[in-house]
Amino acid sequence: MRRNTQDENMRKWFKVTIPYGIKYDKAWLMNSIQSNCSVPFTPVDFHYIRNRACFFVQVASAASALKDVSYKIYDDENQKICIFVNHFTAPYSVKNKLKPGQMEMLKLTMNKRYNVSQQALDLQNLRFDPDLMGRDIDIILNRRNCMAATLKIIERNFPELLSLNLCNNKLYQLDGLSDITEKAPKVKTLNLSKNKLESAWELGKVKGLKLEELWLEGNPLCSTFLDQSAYVSAIRDCFPKLLRLDGRELSAPVIVDIDSSETMKPCKENFTGSETLKHLVLQFLQQSNLCKYFKDSRNIKILKDPYLQRKLLKHTKCPRNVDSLSALPETQHDFSSILVDMWCQTVNTCFLPRAGPESQRWWCLLSLKWKDGLRVLILPSCGPSSLPLAAIPVCAS
Repeated sequence: MRRNTQDENMRKWFKVTIPYGIKYDKAWLMNSIQSNCSVPFTPVDFHYIRNRACFFVQVASAASALKDVSYKIYDDENQKICIFVNHFTAPYSVKNKLKPGQMEMLKLTMNKRYNVSQQALDLQNLRFDPDLMGRDIDIILNRRNCMAATLKIIERNFPELLSLNLCNNKLYQLDGLSDITEKAPKVKTLNLSKNKLESAWELGKVKGLKLEELWLEGNPLCSTFLDQSAYVSAIRDCFPKLLRLDGRELSAPVIVDIDSSETMKPCKENFTGSETLKHLVLQFLQQSNLCKYFKDSRNIKILKDPYLQRKLLKHTKCPRNVDSLSALPETQHDFSSILVDMWCQTVNTCFLPRAGPESQRWWCLLSLKWKDGLRVLILPSCGPSSLPLAAIPVCAS
């Protein structure tokens, strides 16, 4: 009877999947989902698989509420986040949870490896620890149940941990280690050398740590960079405050600290242009569907290459609108006269021939990227010149 009850409980689980969840930081993603979910829940066995983020819940009411959260969260690129919820068996870390005796033996082993004065825990080559092998306890840190048990002991017994050595544990992914940002947030030194990590994006799973020293030598990922500077740059993208990498001192990171109390001065227009041209362009933007297209088109937001963005624009429903701009008066532009406000993230300009390479008539493509999407304004032009760019209002949809 007890066995049947356990089996039934094992089946009362739900798997929650977020497509393309690999793009998002775990803490931000889970906080966003929990703040939008009407039923409190405890995520179990959070991990990334391929490009997806996954976790499990056991309460049916929470699973139902999570379905309602789908498409209600927006990321930094103003894209909606989709959430799938399905019935599932119990997660691996639950089905293969270490027994109390095994947990006690693992805790004793970790206590022996802990340096109190340096607040450092040495878990290198943990699987072949004599105490564990002598009792036939197989601790493989690539398994989420083993890593979860290890982090649970760290959280309870070594809350002030500053240095963690996971060298030579054959780690090929860091899914199980992603909880370290919550279990041991004070860690400043992490040794992952002599493992099997093949890609630097694995480090994104632990980028919540404020690391000052990191060891990665002996991993396949170290040979994937063209040179040392590219290697350092990629690692610092995850850990901006890093001071030492593989035992080498790094130059001090550049940190810009803006006083929040300082008031930003208002932007002043320093060029004025033709009021007629302003009126014509504004009227076009208000009447055409260009603004709506850029607001709602997921395809053009996903593309990062400006050339592919222009190509997509050319082969969609917008060419009629673009062609109608040819009726506007021709303008000439001086790039040094463009005024960029602080709230505008990027501005790009380029010139495209209207008909072909030999054409003397041009389109000027002005791309402005805001936090909520991309705005593109195309104006007829005879090409670059030394005349100032007219201050043209852009419709912000």
